[in-house]
This record gives sequence, structure tokens and C-alpha cells, in this order.
Amino acid sequence: RRRCGSANRAGRAPAPMAELGAYRCIECNGEATELYRDYQRGVLRISICKSCQKPVDKYIEYDPVIILINAVLCKAQAYRHILFNTKINIHGKLCIFCLLCEAYLRWLQLQDSSQNTDPDDLIRYAKEWDFYRMFGIASLEQTSFFTGIFITLWWMTPEMLKRKSDFILLLKALLLSTYGKLLLIPAVIWEHDYTPLCLAFIKVFVLISNSQAIRVTLNLNRILPWFAIFFGLILENGVVCLFQRMGWDV
Repeated sequence: RRRCGSANRAGRAPAPMAELGAYRCIECNGEATELYRDYQRGVLRISICKSCQKPVDKYIEYDPVIILINAVLCKAQAYRHILFNTKINIHGKLCIFCLLCEAYLRWLQLQDSSQNTDPDDLIRYAKEWDFYRMFGIASLEQTSFFTGIFITLWWMTPEMLKRKSDFILLLKALLLSTYGKLLLIPAVIWEHDYTPLCLAFIKVFVLISNSQAIRVTLNLNRILPWFAIFFGLILENGVVCLFQRMGWDV
């Protein structure tokens, strides 16, 4: 089967050849040495997986918008394409931006609950400090959530996390799968009576994305990722309770 120039049109396909196991089949998660073969003059042939006899990665010829839609639908094939077969390095920036969105939402709710309208500089500085404090709290909560996930997975499946690269890949997958928090800003801007319900749906969507990222990265069943997420939520709520005992608004 031949495809003409579509992989190059997407502008994101990696080099056609690499060492064994550098890429993964998006259908069966089998290892592959190449995604496609370039016959020059714009003629490409997508590689066929030796295990399942299907195209290793059909998404290399898809537009990024289609890939994003499939990722939003939490399709395992789209997650494998993004995590294993592309060179995406935005997980750090995405994490910081998502934390800023969450901190802004908390800070806005804190300001709404405050009745002080004094324009004094000291009050403005205090409000600015509140935003930094909310960012720090959100960061600690997410760190505790990820820590709970790592502890659970390491305890349940130690053979899956033997190498440092395994931890890094899982962390990258978890950070990328928190992209749903970007929806917090539109939910706040277009505030209406159903905003709390929208925020709850966003939280559930992020957890579903986290579960799919864990499942795809470690090639697990559907139950174990949710068990790890449940333990992560317990640890995260423990941190929240600790802050509340200290008298902090979270």
C-alpha cells in the first residue's frame, strides 16, 4: 500500500528508521523499527506490524486536528501515537500552564469570598501573594496525586517500572494527559449556573485521561490504572486536609 506525501504534510513524522523498539504499533503495542519507508519523490509506504498485520501507525498521515480529536475521545491508538511515535516535549510547559489555570480558578473563588474592596497597595500585594500560594498548593496536590500513582504501580507491578526511563515516560504521559485542565479557564469566563457541574465534568475527564495514559504506557488492563488513581486521590485529599488543618484556604 502506498501513500503520497501525507506523512510529510502532517509535519511531525519522525525518521523512518530507528533502533529496535524505538516505535510502537498503535494497534497491538508491539515494537517496530520503522513507521514508514520513503521511496523518494513523495512516495511513502506505511510499515505493517509483524504481530497484528495492521499499519504500525496510521496517524502519521493524519492532520494534527484529527489526532487531537481522537486523543480527546481517549482512544488508545491516539495515545500510543503521541507517546511513542512522536517527539513531543511540551509536557513541562503544559503542566505549568494547567497549574496556572487551576491556581487562577482557586484565586478567583477566594477573591469572590472576600468582602474587602480596599484599593490599598498592601491589599493588592496580599491578593498577589494569594495567587502564588494557590499555585504552590495546586502543585503540591498534583505532586501528591502522581506520587500515589507511582507508589501503587510500583507496588503492584514492579517489573513495569524497573528503569528510570520507565518512570520518565509514565510521568510524561501523566503530564500530557492533564490537558483537560485547560478547560477550567473557559468554564470560569463563561460563568453560569452550571459552572460547578462543568468543573466536576472536567475533573472526571482529566481522571479518565490519566487512566488511559497509564494503561497505554504500561500496557495494563483497565482496572489497575483506576486503582492507582484512587490511591493517588486519597493521597491528594490527605494533603488538602493537612492544608485545611493549618488554616489555609485551598
